Amino acid sequence: MPRRPDLAVLLLGGGSHEPVLRERAASLGLSERVVFTGRIPHAEMQRYYDLIDVLVYPRRPSRLTDLVTPLKPLEAMAQGRVLIASDVGGHRELVRDGETGYLCRAGDTPALASTIEKVLDDESSWPRVAQRARAYVESERTWAASVGRYRIVYSSVVGRA
Repeated sequence: MPRRPDLAVLLLGGGSHEPVLRERAASLGLSERVVFTGRIPHAEMQRYYDLIDVLVYPRRPSRLTDLVTPLKPLEAMAQGRVLIASDVGGHRELVRDGETGYLCRAGDTPALASTIEKVLDDESSWPRVAQRARAYVESERTWAASVGRYRIVYSSVVGRA
């Protein structure tokens, strides 16, 4: 008997690893519980957000993932969704662990599994975390807030010239 018989995994996107992942799911007897969508046009993403309780964004540590802030977790936060992300720089910029989402050690599969288990076991915290994530986006990630920070930077540079 599976520990979480009602759990399903929806893997959005595609890529070179998809055949390997499909084979792995089949070999583990999980083909009925793992849905592979392939690439999704952005215009269709909302219907998938509506299906998902917890979004997971695992990224491996690299120069790129430490420097670039990804949009998908930000979209999930704006939607008031619960998210789990690896603790690379781009995610740490967005997520306050346990407040606006959950972080796990990047590149560490057991840590990812443990964080997913912890979040699934604490469903009562989801509304609070989702509301804080949405509030963060509304206050900190608007165009006005983002562009407003540049005024200080440019003023200090122009003032020195």
